[in-house]
Amino acid sequence: MPKTILRIEKLLGFPWPTQNPFLFCVHHLDFYPRGNDNLGPDASLEGRNAGNDFIVKDGWRMYHGTKVPGFPVHPHRGFETVTFVLQGFVDHADSDGAAARYGERDVQWMSAGSGLQHSEMFPLLNQNKENTLELFQIWLNLPAEKKKGKPAFKMLWGETIPSPVFYSDNKKQTRVDIVAGQIEDFRAPEPVPASWAFNKENEVAIWQISMEENASWEIPAARQKINRSLYFFEGDSIQINKEKIAVNHLIELDSAQKIILHNENKPARLLLLQGKPIDEPVIQYGPFVMNSKMEIEQAFADYKRTQFGGWPWPEQEQVHNKNLGRFVNKGDGTEIVK
Repeated sequence: MPKTILRIEKLLGFPWPTQNPFLFCVHHLDFYPRGNDNLGPDASLEGRNAGNDFIVKDGWRMYHGTKVPGFPVHPHRGFETVTFVLQGFVDHADSDGAAARYGERDVQWMSAGSGLQHSEMFPLLNQNKENTLELFQIWLNLPAEKKKGKPAFKMLWGETIPSPVFYSDNKKQTRVDIVAGQIEDFRAPEPVPASWAFNKENEVAIWQISMEENASWEIPAARQKINRSLYFFEGDSIQINKEKIAVNHLIELDSAQKIILHNENKPARLLLLQGKPIDEPVIQYGPFVMNSKMEIEQAFADYKRTQFGGWPWPEQEQVHNKNLGRFVNKGDGTEIVK
């Protein structure tokens, strides 16, 4: 009988290990203090490595931000970013002139295609209480034929993302946020058309699984044998087909088999990433992911020559008006406010 569990690996910090077609996965959890008038932390930044602050101090990090936490303007080519925000907010700005503020279970699905600059800042909107931020950022590769397409992004608003609840025999709950893929009749919103996930035959799934203590749930088998990674990042211990696994582990599974997942004595959360591999060479250098070293060199040359359209915003750490809620403006004058 085939093995259910193919590999187990300890999760050490971030990023987490991934399998093709995924390139990168990180879980950010920062307990930011109250915000100041500039949407940065109302706290001293002394003792932090300004512009490269990845060490947790007082429960939070500034990352590459110097005034506002987050990731100031930087380029991408040849892959997609999927940003799933559970708590707090992200301010997006890009070289096409588009902008967005999203949070509260919203997802931004962005295809960098032939090249785009963008910033991802974490505005601390609350001035009278703490600003907890929690999000997943996942990089999904693009096939060669899509790597030089027009950049695009799509907002998958939290209200549109299915989160069905499944009950075990003892009436305990398992809730699944379906960012990509399908479970029974529950299907995620479609991503951008260029995405590897757009074709349902590729069986791309991004699921956050939240389980009550002593809950059980059966992860359905995929239609074909594909790469399936399960990240157990919060809780105490689980059992997979009766094998006990402690928290903070990656479990690679045989996707062709049904998996009985049982949580033990604390509420637990897990992230599942799966998909059919893209059967092409992967050459990654910093923010560019292509199929050959020559294409990477061309990406750097193109960026140096064109700046992928330049940067139309006044700040590299671009944040939007503090009075705005969730919105998207694609740079064409059309604004959608949630």
